[in-house]
Amino acid sequence: MKVLKFGGTSVGSVKNMCNVKDIINDGEKKIVVLSAMSGTTNQLVAIALDISDNKPNEAIDKINKLHESYFQTIDELLLNKGLNEDVKEYVSGVFNFLVECTYKNFSETLENQIVAQGELLSTYMFNSYLKQENINSALLPALSFMRIDEFKEPDIDYIKSKFSEVYNDTADSKIYITQGFICLDGNDEISNLQRGGSDYTATIIGAAIKADEVQIWTDIDGMHNNDPRHVENTKPISNLSFDEAAELAYFGAKILHPQTVTPVRADGIPVRLKNTMNPDAHGTLISNSTSENGIKAIAAKDNITAIKIKSARMLQAHGFLKKVFEIFETYKTSIDMITTSEVAVSLTIDDDKNLDKILVELEKIATIEVDNNQSIVCLVGHSVVNHQDTYKLFQILQDVKIRMISYGGSNNNISLLINSKDKIKTLGKLNNYLFELVTL
Repeated sequence: MKVLKFGGTSVGSVKNMCNVKDIINDGEKKIVVLSAMSGTTNQLVAIALDISDNKPNEAIDKINKLHESYFQTIDELLLNKGLNEDVKEYVSGVFNFLVECTYKNFSETLENQIVAQGELLSTYMFNSYLKQENINSALLPALSFMRIDEFKEPDIDYIKSKFSEVYNDTADSKIYITQGFICLDGNDEISNLQRGGSDYTATIIGAAIKADEVQIWTDIDGMHNNDPRHVENTKPISNLSFDEAAELAYFGAKILHPQTVTPVRADGIPVRLKNTMNPDAHGTLISNSTSENGIKAIAAKDNITAIKIKSARMLQAHGFLKKVFEIFETYKTSIDMITTSEVAVSLTIDDDKNLDKILVELEKIATIEVDNNQSIVCLVGHSVVNHQDTYKLFQILQDVKIRMISYGGSNNNISLLINSKDKIKTLGKLNNYLFELVTL
């Protein structure tokens, strides 16, 4: 059985929902994971922000406008009177709940409850649409089987057990619809897998049921060899290894949640990236297979902070790095890149919410320099560090100030830290040399 995930754009309009219906209605059993309709999660986050800022009137205004837009979609999607009325009743219940939230004390739990409503709305609507089209489908509530532990990692044993229970209750269905993104935490409170988490949901389910394949359907023909938002004439990559895809996702490729391939790589379950608007396109197949050596793709990650930590006695100071890492561990802040010299260590983070506290601790043991507005440009390909032409990259970037280089930590990745104002120029230069066959 396959697991298919469709993103917010894929279910963002009635026309696109019809496309999704045509794609999944091929007579084979499958599990379909849906995101919220495009724009809904942003609106729910804005509503939660108004509540946290004690602006109930602004929140209610947003709730009413979103409620009205959903009713318009329902009228266009569901021509069956009974189904139309049923879905409107369900949707009204969701928006009444949101109004009630405006009178509650704000908390992270309340915010998670608010944001979760987008997936609950899209799946209920879409499952009703399938019923209208006489397609044998069942709705599997993700909150009845999807759970993360105290470390925010998927509780695979729990998921396998609970999913089997829910699935067996509706085993005569052809298509199973469930929510992406949302889950329970270790205390059985509503939580989520962070932005883009529907991809992660799909591969977690895929791993739990030993799926034949997981398909991630978006609005682009697979993973491209550069960022199409900033570089013209990018091309989809036909094949990637799990290692290559993981590097690209972590370092900025927006098409995938950073943890997407983690659940399925051990079992070698392939992940295929497809385009809902162009279903016949090959897309990108991610698997255990590796193809040609050399750089296949470039990604960029923004909002990076670089920290240089200098100690005059670093070489002689046993345990210095241990102290540094313990500070970041205390404030639950991950490190992206790291380089060392005789007396200093430079590293980067992409989460600066505890930066002030971290700097206070670091200044007790070293001299600190901080650079904001940095970007990591990541070049990915099989055995890229061993490729004969890799050294030429630094020739074409001779007029770009490179703050840090991470080279050799992975055979599949070279990372460059640059000022964000140079990012688009850097992506273009690399694209011209690597993919447009421009010679030096």
